[in-house]
Amino acid sequence: MKWMTLAGMVAALAAGPARAQELRAQLSPRDFTTLAAEIGAKVEKISAREGERFTRGQVLIAFDCSVNRAQLDEARASQSAADKTLAVNRRLLELQTVGKLETDVSVAEAEKARAKVAAMGAMVSKCAVTAPFDGRVVEQKVRGQQYVQPGQALLDILDDSVLELDFVVPSKWLVWLKPGHAFQVSIDETGKSYPVKLTRVGARIDPVSQTVRVAGAIGGHFAELSAGMSGKVLLAPPP
Repeated sequence: MKWMTLAGMVAALAAGPARAQELRAQLSPRDFTTLAAEIGAKVEKISAREGERFTRGQVLIAFDCSVNRAQLDEARASQSAADKTLAVNRRLLELQTVGKLETDVSVAEAEKARAKVAAMGAMVSKCAVTAPFDGRVVEQKVRGQQYVQPGQALLDILDDSVLELDFVVPSKWLVWLKPGHAFQVSIDETGKSYPVKLTRVGARIDPVSQTVRVAGAIGGHFAELSAGMSGKVLLAPPP
């Protein structure tokens, strides 16, 4: 695939300001991210593999957290014992058979137990990696039964429900090219044209090429389109 350089594109556009010009553009997902492990554990289950779709909130990867769950149960038992001790000491304080210091210590122990339960609960909650949005798996970076470290990449995912078209235009076009402007794009891989509406304009103009990056959203959902496809945008500056 031959891509036109920015300088060549600007020169071609300058040759006919009222004539439609072809610009190269590429489809990209609106949202994409890399999911990483937050704890060190063994991968127990992977529910979505490369190319497969998933829904928001779906568990994509589950870790073997039997030890963590046992520690959470132990923390809950300690909290229950601390709460009961505190209740007894408060009653004994009312009967003046125990000192206030001993009761205060019981309060501190109960609070400490609750904090430990909260900490262990937070740890157990990281045993399942859930999808932050609807989308597809781009790349699976780990395998089942593999031990992972905190921070290790697990899955590359993207949301292809709304595909954006990224391309560059001459900065002088900004006097008329505004968000909401409608145009068409012809995608090479499908051989079809699709409606696009400009959604945003880049915040900085390249001073050398005098161009600016813009983005548009494909109007509607087309199953045959995928992120990474490219094509030609046809835009005609007004007379």
